[in-house]
Amino acid sequence: MPWVGAGGESPLCLTLAVHMARLNQKRLERERRLARVATVQHGMVARWQLVGMGFGEEAIRVLMATARLVPVHREVFGVGHRRKDRGARWWAAVLAYGPKTVLSHRSAAAAWGITSQGRRPVDVTAPCGRQGVRRREGIWVHRCRLEPPDRTWHDGFRFPLTTVARTLFDLAEFEPYELVQDAAREADRLSLPWTRELAAVCERGRGRRALCPARRLLADLPPLDEGRSPLELRFPPFCRAHGIPLPEQNVTVLGHEVDGFWSAAKLVLELDSWEHHGHRAAFEGDRARDPKFLLADYRVIRVTHRRLDREAETLAAEIRGLLAAPRPTAT
Repeated sequence: MPWVGAGGESPLCLTLAVHMARLNQKRLERERRLARVATVQHGMVARWQLVGMGFGEEAIRVLMATARLVPVHREVFGVGHRRKDRGARWWAAVLAYGPKTVLSHRSAAAAWGITSQGRRPVDVTAPCGRQGVRRREGIWVHRCRLEPPDRTWHDGFRFPLTTVARTLFDLAEFEPYELVQDAAREADRLSLPWTRELAAVCERGRGRRALCPARRLLADLPPLDEGRSPLELRFPPFCRAHGIPLPEQNVTVLGHEVDGFWSAAKLVLELDSWEHHGHRAAFEGDRARDPKFLLADYRVIRVTHRRLDREAETLAAEIRGLLAAPRPTAT
């Protein structure tokens, strides 16, 4: 008579039970890893990642058949969904071309907040040597060898992408120079480092089309440590765009250094950026000297990032009106 356990189980049944328990534990651990990865990647996962987690081909087919995995691109899936938000689109594009692929060009610039993405396809840069991989709809893939200093991780969006400097360099190769200038100014406004890093990118990018515009950018936009704030960098292009004569910059009026001065109109310009005026001493100092200018028949106009961003036309009309108005005379 065969041996049975205390509960009536045979050795074969006990072995099968232990085996099934281990399989269930492995399956549970795989599911947990998948959930963690999908959470970071805005609900997206690639086949090569699933294989690395321990999912076999049969397991992947079962997940697809039960709609746990929804195809988005070839070998890229939404975990239980087919989301269309920006983060999901970006991650799906990065995953579509394998490890070491990063968000780049206009898409990286949008992630950094220095340009808009618009309705353009997602830009990614993939390693060289995968030329046989077919193109995917809605993705522009750029083949290039990226050095480690050119890639980074955006903590806010949690994406692998090119650095701000490398992003500006890539934009300089494909976009109008004016757009690259605007992106650099916005990077300055957001206090994103790029000037020293861009010089290093230029050294690594010899022979590239972007080299000339990138070096021109460095020459046209001096770094912040030369004493110019982001708002000071933005104001001259604003004047040129709206037909306003440039003021004298950083001159002394009534014993006070001012950001700009149109002497013929006795109009003083103050550029009020938070990084230079966002504390009590600066606030009080600004208000204390304004009456001195008024008593001497000088007019003062204050400009902020917000006005340049949201009220550019109104601000330009105000400045033109003040410059055209009769010059105040003392009574």
